[in-house]
Amino acid sequence: MKTLKYIYVLSMAFTLLIGCTEDDNDLSFVDEVVAPTEVSAVFKVTQDNTGVVTITPNAIGAAHYNITFGDDTAEPANVVQGDGVTHTYAEGNYVVNIEAVGITGLKTEATQNLEVSFKAPENVNVTIENDMAVSKQVNVTANADFAISYDVYFGEEGTDDPVSANIGESISYVYQEPGTYTIRVVVMGAAIETTEYTEEFTVTEILQPIASAPEPPNREETDVISLYSTKYNDVPGTNFFPDWGQGGQGSSWAEFDLNGDKMLQYINLSYQGVQLADGTSIDVSGMKYLHLDVWTADENIRIETSLINNASGDVTEKPVWSDLTAGEWTSLDIPITDYTEQGLTVTEIFQLKFVGDPWAAGTVFIDNIYFYKPSTVAEVPEYNAPSPTQNSANVVSIFSDSYTNVGISELNPNWGQTTTLTPVDINGNNIWLYEALNYTGIVTDYGNPTDLSSMDYVHFDYFTPDAEALGLKIVNTVVGQEDVEFVSNIVRGTWVSVTIPMSRFDIDASAVTQLLFDTAGGSAKVYIDNLYFYSDASSQPEVIAPVPTIAQNDVISIYSDAYTGVTLNEVNPNWGQTTTLSDFSVSGDNIWLYQSLNYSGIVTDYGNPTDLTGVKYLHFDYYTPDATTLGFKIVNTALDPVQEDIVFLPEVITGTWISVTIPLSDYNLDFSNITQLIWDTSGVSATVYVDNIYFHN
Repeated sequence: MKTLKYIYVLSMAFTLLIGCTEDDNDLSFVDEVVAPTEVSAVFKVTQDNTGVVTITPNAIGAAHYNITFGDDTAEPANVVQGDGVTHTYAEGNYVVNIEAVGITGLKTEATQNLEVSFKAPENVNVTIENDMAVSKQVNVTANADFAISYDVYFGEEGTDDPVSANIGESISYVYQEPGTYTIRVVVMGAAIETTEYTEEFTVTEILQPIASAPEPPNREETDVISLYSTKYNDVPGTNFFPDWGQGGQGSSWAEFDLNGDKMLQYINLSYQGVQLADGTSIDVSGMKYLHLDVWTADENIRIETSLINNASGDVTEKPVWSDLTAGEWTSLDIPITDYTEQGLTVTEIFQLKFVGDPWAAGTVFIDNIYFYKPSTVAEVPEYNAPSPTQNSANVVSIFSDSYTNVGISELNPNWGQTTTLTPVDINGNNIWLYEALNYTGIVTDYGNPTDLSSMDYVHFDYFTPDAEALGLKIVNTVVGQEDVEFVSNIVRGTWVSVTIPMSRFDIDASAVTQLLFDTAGGSAKVYIDNLYFYSDASSQPEVIAPVPTIAQNDVISIYSDAYTGVTLNEVNPNWGQTTTLSDFSVSGDNIWLYQSLNYSGIVTDYGNPTDLTGVKYLHFDYYTPDATTLGFKIVNTALDPVQEDIVFLPEVITGTWISVTIPLSDYNLDFSNITQLIWDTSGVSATVYVDNIYFHN
């Protein structure tokens, strides 16, 4: 019997700080220190009728212990972590108190019962079992009267030393191979005599996956409803072993950890349930498939996957049976129509059920349980990236049809990457297509490095249906320097322009020989265009923003010379802002110039709201010499109450045109009646030039 209580002590280990300077006295670590946990002690008795017991305490986060022996000994013994203390007891029953003390003085106490008797242990009861979740692991528990501890000899060749535990506590041991072994248990008290128990025991092997299930593809949040997957955001509070009586059918559950990858393990599967949190249900009528990955070592086993609906309190379930292949992952994509064609309503799914066939005769591992529909993200670019407009005299181009490129000696050189590179032509424009991209190199000329020391920015355009991360590394192999910058927010399914100040790269840029694209260990499909460096040191735009290339019929334009826009009733209406708005022009291109911008509105038409339902992206270009914050708010005034939401840029880059693409899924509102758009600098007055404000697919 073990009881715990926590004692919080406001003492500090100031002796650790003697001799430190003031700058060294960083006590921030104290905020993260907690009291010791899992406090226990192992008792080891001398079998000679003397009552000598060795007490070895242990805990997580303890520096030392105060042991109170539970007899008439007045003072507790102090024991440092890793040591033990011996004490002589008379026959009797004692409660030993273990006080674990952490480095900061925080304390935790535990008590353990100790029975000292000079009688040999009697009524020995030993339980030996194969662990149901860990392959080849055997669990042993021994109980007896007049006993303090026990040793277990597991009988595996080459392993002669016993494993010890207090009486009543369990010992676990993992064998190298399955088979039959002689397990010997020696039960000890304070008497000279011990009591032994021996059993011939068959150790079984639980076959289990040695590789993870296939990784699910990247999907937009609106395209998936996940119950169990590290890839997506799961519905919270789901119970994967609700008490439906299946335990009485010989079935059990564990969460199996395969090198950090967790999955569900259903042992002796008769039937198992998945229960959403109380009062929670999900509408999967908009999804096309139910996906799950299943692994089993058992031959000729099938699994039933049932959806259970609770529409208006009328609980209905329908099954779908699937065959499994032994020894490998079986990926199941069950059409939702397989359930609806049986008459099941799927608007309020609150439970799933798995059934094994044969009944309670096989173990299955399940991962990646989610509903999904085919991706709404484009896989291939239909249009080219926006056309660059920087003056060629200020550009060092690596790859772009708009400029003369420097010489490249190697593309995607064999550095051990999985990446393949294919040049593609889209609408007459040359583009690089990287597939299975984990990383890839671009080598200019080792003998004639590229001098980028006068460049202010690096620019590239990317299109990806599935990348989760994308970085650009710049390498100076002459002095052995390199640095990488990752895109702050990946947007999928459209061309995205990236501009990074060269000041972000901590390298000598005078002799650059390598550039690398990096997905931070991922594997992705990425199109690249317009990779170049340029200088731009002016305080106002001297060139126009990149020219849009998307067709008019795929665009709802607010302001751009490239498109016919919707009607605007008001621009910078008098809502109390400090902002002034004027027209600005570069090379005949019209631009809005906001000065003293704190916030400013754009009103389309209250009588004829703009419907953005089904539109995927917002685009605009900005140029600012001084802004530090910039947000874009979208407002639906047709609703009561009014709906609005704002997205702020993760960073604002000054001194050059920056193209911004924001998925409309980042906004939480009804897009069917949009009447207002609002710029916001969080109250900080700024100068901002704006062009090409439009929504598109």
